[in-house]
Amino acid sequence: MVLVVEDNEAMRSLIRSLVEEVTSMVHECDSGEDALELYARLRPDCVLMDIRLGGMDGITATRSILRIDPGARVIMVTENDGRRMRAEARAAGARGFVLKANLLELPALIASCPAPDRGDEGS
Repeated sequence: MVLVVEDNEAMRSLIRSLVEEVTSMVHECDSGEDALELYARLRPDCVLMDIRLGGMDGITATRSILRIDPGARVIMVTENDGRRMRAEARAAGARGFVLKANLLELPALIASCPAPDRGDEGS
């Protein structure tokens, strides 16, 4: 399961269409606040997080998700390729960084990452 966090509806739809090839379920939201609520409830295998969101930004949301679940896999999906932004994403705990210009990389990136070990959660 993948959670797509993107405030632009057209971009969110595009990302969804790309990742549906490699995952059984995709959930979407348009804010950092909603991402936290959905992550806590759904525990997706991977979160595709935009950095620039209205309200809580993606860096802050990533930090908050990792406080909920230190094993969370968050991949930043952004238009900004600056060194500072990449460093902030890494410091927040993001496991990857994909430019929106390179969205075709997403299916392979998601498919190559094993699902997080959730221990005996399902037992």
